[in-house]
Amino acid sequence: MIILQSSNFRKLVKKLHKNEKAALDDAVKQVAKNPSLGELKKGDLNAVRVYKFTMIKQLTLLAYTISFDETEMVLLAFGSHENFYRDLKK
Repeated sequence: MIILQSSNFRKLVKKLHKNEKAALDDAVKQVAKNPSLGELKKGDLNAVRVYKFTMIKQLTLLAYTISFDETEMVLLAFGSHENFYRDLKK
């Protein structure tokens, strides 16, 4: 599976510490193994899946999309629940 990053995702990753990046990498690996692991959203975000994981004792959301043939995954964003979906719509 090919894993791509959106520009917004890349900007967020640059701000992380090493231990936070390790937790994010583990979450991405789990999602890559089983792409249907995340919850499929409805409405404006109907093609987006969100996987919930903990990063340094805090619930973190990881948003991604999968191609129809499941060969490509695009990582869109990650962060805490506060304003996550509002920012994701932009």
